[in-house]
This record gives sequence, C-alpha cells and structure tokens, in this order.
Amino acid sequence: MASDRCLPYFMLLILISGFTFVPTPVASSSSIGINYGQIANNLPSPDDVIPLVKSVGATRLKLYDADPRVLRAFAGTGVEFTIGLGNDYLTRIRDPNQALTWLKSNVQAYLPSTKITCITVGNEVLTFNDTSLTANLLPAMQSLQGALAKLGLDDQVTVTTPHSLAVLETSYPPSSGAFRRDLAAPLTEILKFQARAGSPFLINAYPFFAYKANPRQVPLNFVLFESNPGVVDPSTGLHYDNMLFAQIDAVHSALASLGFRNLTLHISETGWPSKGDANEVGATPENARKYNGNLMKIMAQKNGTPLRPSGDLNVYVFALFNENLKPGPASERNYGLFKPDGTPAYALAPNGSDAGGNGRPASKSGSPPPETATPTPASTSTSSSTGYLAISSGVERCHHNGRTLLVLCLAAIKLLF
Repeated sequence: MASDRCLPYFMLLILISGFTFVPTPVASSSSIGINYGQIANNLPSPDDVIPLVKSVGATRLKLYDADPRVLRAFAGTGVEFTIGLGNDYLTRIRDPNQALTWLKSNVQAYLPSTKITCITVGNEVLTFNDTSLTANLLPAMQSLQGALAKLGLDDQVTVTTPHSLAVLETSYPPSSGAFRRDLAAPLTEILKFQARAGSPFLINAYPFFAYKANPRQVPLNFVLFESNPGVVDPSTGLHYDNMLFAQIDAVHSALASLGFRNLTLHISETGWPSKGDANEVGATPENARKYNGNLMKIMAQKNGTPLRPSGDLNVYVFALFNENLKPGPASERNYGLFKPDGTPAYALAPNGSDAGGNGRPASKSGSPPPETATPTPASTSTSSSTGYLAISSGVERCHHNGRTLLVLCLAAIKLLF
C-alpha cells in the first residue's frame, strides 16, 4: 500500500537530515515500552515498524494479541514482547490443555529468536463488574503458569493482568493509596499468585482524563511534567510535581497495605492524544509532545518516583500508531506517536520542555520546598485536602484480542480540596 512505500523514504530522511525523535535510547533499568495496537486498516507492515521502534529508543513492545506477523518480523531484534490474551479467552484458557496448546503455538514457536517475556491475561477485568470474567481470571492465569512450567518456560515468561486505576478506592495522599474494599479479596489472591510467580503488577494510568474532566481545576503543567509548584504528601513530606508519579506511588502504597510491598509495578498504558473532539480539552499535538517527550526524558534520567527513588520505572506508552478503526471519541484514534505512513504525529523534540517529576523531599514539617508553593485551589471548598486529584473511578479499555472493539468508559474523577 502507499503508506508502506513511503516508510523507507521517511527513515532515510531521518538518517540524512539529523532529525532526532528522542535523544538517546533509554537504559534497560528504566525501560520505555510502547503499546503496539492494530485496530486500523492502514498500518505499515511489521518489518517497516522495526526502525520506527528503534528510532524512539524503545526496548519493549506490548501487543494485545499474539500476531504471528509481528512476532516473526521482530525475531533477532532483541526487543522484548508482552503478548496478550483478550477477555474472551479466559474461559477457554483456564483449561490446562487449552493453555498448553495456545502456548505451543503462540510462545514456544517463536522462542528464542523473538524475545517474548510476558503474557497478559485479560484487560481491566476486575473493574468490568462481570462476575464471570472475574471468576475466570485467576484460574486462567494459573493454567498458563502451569503450562509454562510443563514447557520449561516459566523462568523466562511471566503471566500477569493489567488493571485500571479504578481498582483504587483511595489515591490521595499517595501514601494512603488503597484498593477498593470490594476488590480486596480477588486482588489478594491474584497478588499471592504473582508474588510466587515473580510477575509484575500492571496498571493503566491516564492523567489526560483527569485534565479533560476538570480543565479549570487541574493544572495542565502538573499533568504534562512541566514546571509547577506541585503538591506535598502530608504524611511523608514527599513533593510531587506530576500526576503520573503520584498515581504510581498511590498504587505502591495500596500494594504495601495488602502486604505486597516488593511486588514490581509496571505502567502498562499511559499516553496523551494529539487530537480530539471539540469537547476533549487538551487533546493537541503540543500537549501530546510535552507529555510523551517529558516522560521519555524522565525515564532516561533513571530516577524512580518520590516514594521509590531507587526503583526501576517500567512504562508502556500508548500507542505506537494512530488507529483509524477505533470507535469512540476522536482522541481514541489519535494516541499514536506515529501516523500510519510512518511520519511522527508531532515533533517529539528533546529540548523543548522542562521535565520534572523526580520528587524532592519537602521540609520536615511537610510543607513544600522553599521555591515552591501548594497550588491555590480553584474551588472555594473548606476541605483540608490539598489540590490533588483523587481517582474515584477510571478509564476502562476493553481490548478484545487486540483488534476488535475498544470501548472507553470514562467515569467520574473527583477533585478534592
């Protein structure tokens, strides 16, 4: 197709013009990954995607299925793959024989040439309020883990499941992060399984939706990793100058509250759309450039979050391409770093913004550092809470085998003051 013919010329232009998408590849200790969705009919071939992935310094790709074309194309590249089983697979995969058959065809067949290191089972299952899905999730995960052990692959491939931030009941302050009480029982069993298996806990986090819901109250710079006064956790005295890290640490605290402090946490989806409908405030190329560009620069600095400053950051940007067949608002079709012809959706310039996000300890009293101030609330509420977003529910994306319907269910995001 025409887009495939244009792609080699674009890559040649990168080489001869000095154009830089990001300054340097990200070190493996804080690995940047990209979600490679394919709900589109105009994307380049997987072979032509390889140089694009390398151009942004990504070392990991996450699929919503186990596309054989992609897995074959990336053989020998060293790129790590997370592959997925949609929610519609849960009933079948809980059968050990079905799990073994699926692994032989979709994992073992590509190893070791293609570096498959993780399998996601379902997507945001616990917040679908579907008792059948919830009941099948852990058995499906256990079935896959047992099949991996039978094949001798359990030491190189892990099994996990992505969650929405809506699994949190409390997110402010980050040190008080806690899971929803109605989900504590199934989550605890899943976490026990993951602790034994050594697999990461996955969370999808989108500060964009907080800003979209409350553009007059949510400081744009706070969600874009730009310079801003930030907020201070009154319990720990830790300073947060971006929303994503506050969300991450709220999840760390929630995990610790259930006794899983040492479980590895990955952000399986985060991103910002470059275009949206008229009512989708903030969906612009400039904001997308700042969010993703600043995030990549922070990752390259190899720093953790304020609560875990020495911890590894493992983040998957959503998404590699704009995907023209996604239903829903215009933003859903415009999360890509690239357009289908392989050109950047926006210039992800390395030197345009001041990326914050490392988190500085405040004074012992818990007040902000001298050069900062707690943001003045837009509300006149007399609540003692600082200006911080508490997620009362979240974004739920339903990926059915990575190619079919994707539904965006945006629920309430409440600003506490």
